[in-house]
Amino acid sequence: MSRTLRERLADNGYESNESFDYPLRCLLSYEPDVIRTLNVAGDPGRHKTAFATALAHSLDYSHVLYHDFIQENDPPPPVLRAPSKDEEGREEPPVDAFDRIMSDVCALSEADRTIVILDQLQGADFREHIRIYKFIKTTAWAYRDGQFQANRNHLLVFLISEEPLYHSLQKASFRVWVSAASLGRTHYRPADFGLGAEAETLMNRLGDLFVQLGVQPTRSEYARLLHDLQRNIHTAEQLCVSLYGWTEGIDREMLNSPGAQKVIAGLMPAIEHFVGVDQVEITAPSDALPGNGPLS
Repeated sequence: MSRTLRERLADNGYESNESFDYPLRCLLSYEPDVIRTLNVAGDPGRHKTAFATALAHSLDYSHVLYHDFIQENDPPPPVLRAPSKDEEGREEPPVDAFDRIMSDVCALSEADRTIVILDQLQGADFREHIRIYKFIKTTAWAYRDGQFQANRNHLLVFLISEEPLYHSLQKASFRVWVSAASLGRTHYRPADFGLGAEAETLMNRLGDLFVQLGVQPTRSEYARLLHDLQRNIHTAEQLCVSLYGWTEGIDREMLNSPGAQKVIAGLMPAIEHFVGVDQVEITAPSDALPGNGPLS
């Protein structure tokens, strides 16, 4: 059975409750006269980078190249290239990291499906934005007196910036939003974790709490929390520690707000009833649970 995109993203380090099947279909089904380009927008932070990297490795592409415009210490090229000389024998400066990446992208895309991730574009000189736009439009990358040609049928470009893209770049790309945390009410059922109807009230109360906190845990986060509910949590304070410890995107101030604390206090009787009803094991992926014994 083929794995879903959400499962492949999780395998490559990006777990989310959101489905990105439709944005990907929009990007890949379009027959362009330009290079297909995805603008990964979203909340500040490195979630966009994690998503773009996971997506690139989830697709059936032979090569994934990456460039960060604010990386201070760019890694050396895999093969050291001798400095070139002009017609008068003078040495020319070495090719910088960005031009090296883009020339490699062009070469690799001639025969193989290739993805290039251009990250932290807000750190690039505006002239580089214009060069990228011209490349997407023409498939040609010009450097010094040379020009490299990419195969638009084999190439995807992912753009990431903490600031709005240059207008022309945005017009030439499909934009997808990546949140720092999933939003909304959880739709998990007891059966998703090998539990019976006795867990339904507790999980409904947890859904109310996550709405109050403005986050939605992923399946593995929820499984870890259920593990603590069964094994470790005896007080409202311990519940808060587990919530903050396992669920990405929870705001500490919101967690400690009177509204959230009221919901948490109302959860404790449901937790005590659930734990007293059964000590059933949770069914979850092997990497989703922190272990079978109590946490130290």
